[in-house]
Amino acid sequence: MVRELVVQSWSNLARNRTRSLLTMLGIVWGIVAVTVLLAYGSGFRAILTHAFDAFGRSAVVAWPGQTSEQAGGERAGRRVRFEKVDRDAILAEATLVKDISMETVQWRQIAYGDRMANTAVRGVEPVYGEIRNEVPSDGRWLSPEDYVERRRVAFLGSELRKKLFSGRPAVGETIRIDGMRFTVVGAMDRKMQMSNYFTSDDECVFIPYTTAGDLWDTRYASVLVFAAVSPSMEKAAIQQVREAVGKRQRFSGTDTRAIQMFGREEFRPIIDGITIGLQVLLVFVGTLTLGIGGVGVANIMLVSVDERVREIGLRRALGARKRHIRLQFLAEALVLTLVGGAAGILVSYAVTALMPILPVLGPLYQDDSGKGDMQLHISALTVVVSSVILVFVGVASGLVPALKASRLDPVEALRYE
Repeated sequence: MVRELVVQSWSNLARNRTRSLLTMLGIVWGIVAVTVLLAYGSGFRAILTHAFDAFGRSAVVAWPGQTSEQAGGERAGRRVRFEKVDRDAILAEATLVKDISMETVQWRQIAYGDRMANTAVRGVEPVYGEIRNEVPSDGRWLSPEDYVERRRVAFLGSELRKKLFSGRPAVGETIRIDGMRFTVVGAMDRKMQMSNYFTSDDECVFIPYTTAGDLWDTRYASVLVFAAVSPSMEKAAIQQVREAVGKRQRFSGTDTRAIQMFGREEFRPIIDGITIGLQVLLVFVGTLTLGIGGVGVANIMLVSVDERVREIGLRRALGARKRHIRLQFLAEALVLTLVGGAAGILVSYAVTALMPILPVLGPLYQDDSGKGDMQLHISALTVVVSSVILVFVGVASGLVPALKASRLDPVEALRYE
């Protein structure tokens, strides 16, 4: 039954090849618009998500504040400070915290030869690199041995390396931080991240937390940086951290002003709001374009109904029912649409393959490495969504002509000239 419908539909469309071909071109153009716009929306979301992930896939920064509730016999308004015992308490009691690092920050003068920069020096623990996604492009990140032995080693952000070394190899060289000599053990490429604190990672130098004690007082950490066991557990992990520190420093675990925290998942609504809204808009525009092609199909099918009135009357006289006539014209509209759609998807692959790389974050971060640029890619999901929209347009285009054909009176149709 289905095979016969398809064969007969194709035969009917082949009678007017030029007209059918021109109608298909409208569908081809429409499906190319839908597919390419969907690919652009998906690519833009991937680039933006990558920029937010550069901060750390599950990183949370905890800032010490002041208590706002009276608890444990203590008055409100007390200043909260982070010490090593707080970090140890979190590791012991907060089961949803995977890793945690103390971080201390001071703005100091960095020098290499006659080149100087005044920027943030960040004393961190080795696990900080994994939490914050600090990936070395040259050399290595700070090691546990660096931390334990208080080695004077440094890891450079990309912009700081450029200021001090102007593209020359930095690993193994000696820099001075407030006159103290440090050996560069690693450096990273440009880190295109959409969020930061204190200052951009690209502008910083990272040293072991223990070594930072040789430069300034590190008894109290500036912040605590931790990662939940999974992004979905971030909110619960935040509560566990607040309760663990509150238990030791005698403030309520519900006191959000005592410790202020923000994490990767807090940015999720921003990402979704920007990218999903853009994707919906692009799908809407593409669907409208495909809809115009669908209007062309509907017009051609209506013309076909007028041309085949006597054929319809004869088929009804020979026993064909209304549903058979409806199915025939719907099948013709779908064949016309699907063939055009298949050709359109092939054209879409060609268009995306030939389309140049689109700069997105590169100009914003003054980076020409191509890491922040977007190459359109048509995924299987894009093809599926495009196909669903295509079938919907095909059915909608053929419905009115099919209903008109099925409602023709057989006697009047046979008399039609």
